[in-house]
Amino acid sequence: MASTEKTKRSLAKQCPQCSQALPEGERPSSYPFCCERCQLIDLGQWLDGGYGIPGEPCGDIDPGDEA
Repeated sequence: MASTEKTKRSLAKQCPQCSQALPEGERPSSYPFCCERCQLIDLGQWLDGGYGIPGEPCGDIDPGDEA
């Protein structure tokens, strides 16, 4: 099996926001979402702090202190 076939098979088959089945063949411009609406809902959740990375906060980063 060619690597492109494996890649196509491993792509998401449902929208991560609404679980609607994604169309077969060409990916929508809003991929991995089914439409722009679901894409914007997800973006809003990120911006509102609905998603996060678990763990202790890093604290403030001093812009003048480069590593």
